[in-house]
Amino acid sequence: MTKNKLVFQGDDESDFMPIIPINENESEQDKNMVIPDEIPILPLRNTVLFPGVVLPITVGRDKSIKAVQEAYKSDKLIGVIAQKDTNVENPEAADLCSIGTVAKIIKLIKMPDGGTTIIIQGKKRFELLEITSDDPFFKARINVLAEDEKPVNDNFEAFLGSIRDLATQIIHLSPNLPTEASIILKNIENPTFLINFVSSNQNVELVEKQALLETNDITERAEKLIHLLQRELQFAELKDKVTNRARVEIDKQQRDYFLQQQLKSIKDELGGDSNEREIAEMKKKAEAKKWPEAAKTLFNNNVQKLERMHPTTPDYSVVYNHLDLLLDLPWDEHTDDNYDLKNAKKVLDTDHYGMQKIKNRILEYLAVLKLKGDMKSPILCFIGPPGIGKTSLGKSIAHAVGRKYVRVSLGGLHDESEIRGHRKTYIGAMPGRILQNIRKTKTSNPVMILDEIDKIGSDHRGDPSSALLEVLDPEQNNSFYDNYLELEYDLSKVLFIATANNIQNIQPALRDRLEIIDLSGYAVEEKIEIAKKHLLPKQKNAHGLDKVKLKVPDKVIEKIIESYTRESGVRELDRQLASIMRYHAKEVVMENKFSATMALADVEKILGSARYSNDIYKTVNMLGVTVGLAWTYVGGDILFIETVLSEGKGELKLTGNLGNVMKESASTALTYLQANASKWGINQEDFAKKNIHVHVPEGATPKDGPSAGITMLTSLTSAFTGRKVKPYLAMTGEITLRGQVLPVGGIKEKVLAAKRAGLKEIIMCWQNEKDVQEIDSTFITGVQFHYVKEMQQVLDIALV
Repeated sequence: MTKNKLVFQGDDESDFMPIIPINENESEQDKNMVIPDEIPILPLRNTVLFPGVVLPITVGRDKSIKAVQEAYKSDKLIGVIAQKDTNVENPEAADLCSIGTVAKIIKLIKMPDGGTTIIIQGKKRFELLEITSDDPFFKARINVLAEDEKPVNDNFEAFLGSIRDLATQIIHLSPNLPTEASIILKNIENPTFLINFVSSNQNVELVEKQALLETNDITERAEKLIHLLQRELQFAELKDKVTNRARVEIDKQQRDYFLQQQLKSIKDELGGDSNEREIAEMKKKAEAKKWPEAAKTLFNNNVQKLERMHPTTPDYSVVYNHLDLLLDLPWDEHTDDNYDLKNAKKVLDTDHYGMQKIKNRILEYLAVLKLKGDMKSPILCFIGPPGIGKTSLGKSIAHAVGRKYVRVSLGGLHDESEIRGHRKTYIGAMPGRILQNIRKTKTSNPVMILDEIDKIGSDHRGDPSSALLEVLDPEQNNSFYDNYLELEYDLSKVLFIATANNIQNIQPALRDRLEIIDLSGYAVEEKIEIAKKHLLPKQKNAHGLDKVKLKVPDKVIEKIIESYTRESGVRELDRQLASIMRYHAKEVVMENKFSATMALADVEKILGSARYSNDIYKTVNMLGVTVGLAWTYVGGDILFIETVLSEGKGELKLTGNLGNVMKESASTALTYLQANASKWGINQEDFAKKNIHVHVPEGATPKDGPSAGITMLTSLTSAFTGRKVKPYLAMTGEITLRGQVLPVGGIKEKVLAAKRAGLKEIIMCWQNEKDVQEIDSTFITGVQFHYVKEMQQVLDIALV
């Protein structure tokens, strides 16, 4: 008789697979089956095969595949035996159990992934006598074990009935098992097969299944199986109990939700709930609010709309959040300015060293504000290299004036809605950053720092710099319109301070709205004072050295500045001082002795070898090599211009990653030199017979600008005349074909860079003399300036 049976896969590589049909009764062919004494062995890692049971198995190990192929070619019989340890990947003979099952390979399937799947049916139990071979697969001598016939007694029949009942109860309690399995159990008539079938599908450890297989007495095996089924039934009942309890809790939550909805409906009918109380609080708050008539009208209209809406509708939260913003904005609330100019000057001087021009501008603003009582706040923009204190200066201004401070970072901003706000009907809509920060400070006249205004981006979402035009225009920002607020808001009382590194990157229309204040780099003397007054105390406190007597003399600070930093600001200097404090913190904790006053020799010991040297600028003593001065967004810098002549056809070659302006300067310089060759004793034939190569190191750094004209001409003239350039000399300025020297910008940064490099003389246009006069004379002591009008003067001074 053929029956259907539940079979779960167990193999040497995988876990379980679904139901397949089998034949429960042993055929005459199986009874007369001849099993050889020596057969291939297939180790199984995670299951036990019982006689009569069919299993699909995925075979993955090389030895197992070879054993299956060998058996399939001959009589299709193979010995299936469980491993003692499922974690062993490549089992030896000692890793195999002693009792297994002879199986017949019903079908062999080659899988697309290269693996092999076989369907096997257990036939007879066997005892493993001896492993005769383990390469290329296990082969063993076996002894087939005879199965006990059905005992004729009432106890065994009772055992079979208990097995059926227990297994049926487990199936009903397990939601993952199909209910059809209980029907299949009832239809199994062969008692041995029933025991093997249930044993194979028991959810127990592999060791316990193996113990059932190794039990020869069928009655004893049935008794063991009953014990295992009873334990599994207890687990199933406990699991079902926990599941039912969780279901009851979920049902209770659904019941509570239904009752809450009913209660909410009753409250709506009675005319009062928590939402109404919130609306009433809003109205009360609005009565004490001082705001424009337009804001008051919009608030009243939206409150009436909110009262008519049900709280569960999507628009309710939109209207509610908009009303909340209207109430939070400080329409006519502002902090009182501190008009004490002496106190303001003291605060600015305490927080920042130098910067007299900016400090005077702030004091002027306060003076006018005190006299007039009210004025439109100017839009200041601090332009300068990184690390000179632009952002922190804005914070000091807020402190000096007595206003609240807020910072808006604009670096990388590319969405116009970040400034103007989103339409409030959009998902996730919110006001722009300007109004968000006004709301945060709760005052309509804060000091607002618009940081990195030159690094605003633009894309398909709009141009934020254009949106800033309305914010930063003193004639328009008294009626700034935010898309989310849907009202005009007065920003004229806000003191906006923008910061930027490069003015060229600011949109021209936006630049026109700003009052530009240049913050040039610091001289060495200024950096020393900043380090003493600000950086050292800060780093001592940050590293827990407040109570440690440690003095850093000016000479040590100067050495750190000159040998370990090359910047206009003081950020790198701050980092180097932090390294020194960390070193001393370690010495204190380790209780090592150190001098309370740092010496010059200690600098190299702590910070390592000097990173920068000025010697390279002092030893320029070759033909055609000139030192120029350049301006970069991080401050002034020194650059060489080198010219070499070689035999050729008069070709001009320019290298060093030069921009168009510098290439034009080189061409102009060469043309001027050719036109005035006789003045310098240069043979005109040299221009036709010599190739000219002008190079500006370093080639990886892009260079451009109108400052290198006189430097180019001096380098070319030196190469053609054979006269060297005076040492310790630098120059900056542009030229014309008529030989005139034109003024250039960035003079303070360039002069300070020359001073840092140890240069003694600087040539520049006579019109730049006023820029030099703005530099503190103590910062440029020892530097001689030559102010020129024509190239003749430049060459007379430069060439020796």
